[in-house]
Amino acid sequence: MENSHSRIDSQDTVVLFADLQKGIVELTKTNPLGRLKTGVRALAKLAKLFDMPVFVTGIMGEDGSPAQVIPEIYEALGELPTHHRTTCDSFLNEGIASAIAATGRKTLLISGVATELAVQLSAVTASQLGYRAYAVLDACGGVSERTEQAALLRMAKAGATTVSVMTLAGEMAGDFREAKAQPAIGIVYEMASLRMRFSCAIFERFGDAVGDCIVKLVPALIPLRSAGFPAVE
Repeated sequence: MENSHSRIDSQDTVVLFADLQKGIVELTKTNPLGRLKTGVRALAKLAKLFDMPVFVTGIMGEDGSPAQVIPEIYEALGELPTHHRTTCDSFLNEGIASAIAATGRKTLLISGVATELAVQLSAVTASQLGYRAYAVLDACGGVSERTEQAALLRMAKAGATTVSVMTLAGEMAGDFREAKAQPAIGIVYEMASLRMRFSCAIFERFGDAVGDCIVKLVPALIPLRSAGFPAVE
């Protein structure tokens, strides 16, 4: 990826949502389903706010039925066509690859499940084709921590990198005096609020168990901190 350290320009950016559909999205383990959907919704809102082209891809059912894409995308963007494919890599589908290329944009934001398949393989190929490919981590979900980490390492080796929806919103907002800045920051606040409500719901359901884990975990962390390990933010 050329200029991988430069800023992301919304006018050069296209968004790819991959396999965010019933039967696949539930496989996410590294990003809880509720938080994943929050990230996807926020990314879709950013795409609409900054007029970024969006492509939704999915896999047909064994019976040939169309992919049942999660509603968070359409709630923000309205109805969009789903580009069905028969490969894990969206760029191996000529129709999808051509449609993305036709936008003339060279920065690609990828959201999907699983990080190890639809996200990784698309990012690697996109990088080889000259795109600046980013996996939007809070809008992606991996099958396991171990395999997702392997995917992220391979993407980095190929020239792709990662970003978060919150970073994108802040970066694209630019000067707070601009017309789109406040709506962009509003997306960040909404996302944070939804995450807080999700965390509270988890605590309400598993409060005692969570408390017990904290009681056991904190004493174990103290020796590590004393030994020079960085604090977890």
